[in-house]
Amino acid sequence: MTPFLYQLVNYGPQASWQTPSTKDAYAYCQDFTASSYENFSVISWFLPTELHPHFAAIYSYCRWADNLADEIADDAEGLTLLAWWEEQLESCYQQEAHHPVFVALKRTIHEFKIPITPLRNLLIAFRQDKTKKRYATYRDLLAYCRNSADPVGRLVMYLGRCYTPEAVVYSDRICTGLQLANFWQDVRRDFEMGRIYIPAEDFQQFGLSIDDMPKCAEDDAFQQLIEYQVRRADQLLAAGEPIVDYFPSNLKVDIALFVRGGQAILKQIRQHEFDTWNHRPKVSKATKAKLLMRSWWDIHVRKKPFGSHAYEVPA
Repeated sequence: MTPFLYQLVNYGPQASWQTPSTKDAYAYCQDFTASSYENFSVISWFLPTELHPHFAAIYSYCRWADNLADEIADDAEGLTLLAWWEEQLESCYQQEAHHPVFVALKRTIHEFKIPITPLRNLLIAFRQDKTKKRYATYRDLLAYCRNSADPVGRLVMYLGRCYTPEAVVYSDRICTGLQLANFWQDVRRDFEMGRIYIPAEDFQQFGLSIDDMPKCAEDDAFQQLIEYQVRRADQLLAAGEPIVDYFPSNLKVDIALFVRGGQAILKQIRQHEFDTWNHRPKVSKATKAKLLMRSWWDIHVRKKPFGSHAYEVPA
């Protein structure tokens, strides 16, 4: 049984627990966040202490929902659990919160005036993961990312009290770029879960067939296909870099780290010559620390502006 399935046993719809205090709920979210693996830490050394519990509450909501989609093998059961999670969300906004994640989230929502839409849109994407396993076009994949990735950046902007329509444009580019980087990092893992995020039209462009996975993953043309996808993700991340300058100074380092984290994953993919089928790229702890310090140095010492060059957004 995975760690999350233990969480589901203890805090799922069939479990019985007492509604925690807000303090205990935030403690739960911070413990849950600390125990969850991500390419880069959700809460870095430079994140203001007063924001730690709020970032943990948002992260816990997202990770719980993502796990309900990814760790429940039966699609029908996964959809049922996601419906239960959405009921908890609606109750959090309209009535009472009882699950520890939602007890904490309720306070965060109130303090930062977070609307329900980005939280609800994430669930649209997670339900889609249970019903749609392949994508015909890149446009279709971007439509998925608008629900699976872009809401996260918008939630973080609310926590930074810097949400504006102009900033959303750059945030969405970063979030979609990070989502695509994650897809190309996890091509094999996703396939083993029955999902192929590489668009069918791109397989065709490189003389491959999506129906030949995993056989075609050993073809040289497949590495060229991954290189093409990596270039798209890299362009999106570069085009979204100005988002850093929309955040208050005490959050710039963390936002810059998210951008550079995605770029580091893409660099690892290049170093493996785009063979992510046989080699899942992973950023070492030493590299993470270097990127964190580099982000701090550029922002607070060199005062380097982000997004100072014009980049073309990939079609």
